[in-house]
Amino acid sequence: MLTERLELRPFAIEEAEELLALRLENREFLEPLEPIRSAGYLTLAGQKTEIMQSEQGRIRDQAYIYAIRQRGNGRLIGRAALTGIARGPFQNASLGYFLDQAHNGQGYMTEAVIGVLELAFGKHGLHRVQAGVMPRNIPSQRVLEKAGFRREGLAERYLKINGVWEDHVLFGITAEDREGASDRRDRAERHCE
Repeated sequence: MLTERLELRPFAIEEAEELLALRLENREFLEPLEPIRSAGYLTLAGQKTEIMQSEQGRIRDQAYIYAIRQRGNGRLIGRAALTGIARGPFQNASLGYFLDQAHNGQGYMTEAVIGVLELAFGKHGLHRVQAGVMPRNIPSQRVLEKAGFRREGLAERYLKINGVWEDHVLFGITAEDREGASDRRDRAERHCE
């Protein structure tokens, strides 16, 4: 999928080295925001395993993991994932993402999340996407709000992040929310013509 400045696409095994370099460059930045990883995770073999597992998740319709690349230069600047996909009456996924620290604050993550939502509700036929963010991670909360998510509540000791059970603010968005946002944008554009 192409957005104005980004390309979102599944990772290929050949990108493991590039993904490893991105993770290593951002290790200190991401460490307070992520679970403790296994000893082999930040190795080439570990990143190849992650990419192979993401491919298996896609085949099983359980997860869709996207490389976030800049259009034009093709530089890998992040990753976005729809995981824990539940079908049946729920039709739900959890959204997770990270962005290269050097590219924070430039609107890339909001653009990527909006693109992933288009894939979630269009190509993947989901009804709902949810995300959890630690209360102190204000920039990530702003990304979700700009992308149309609504704040749904606080889940205490929700995920073990960097070795500590952390509270998370829960956000959600449904296909109807996205349709309503599109309708409002269309009406606003027609009004301005």
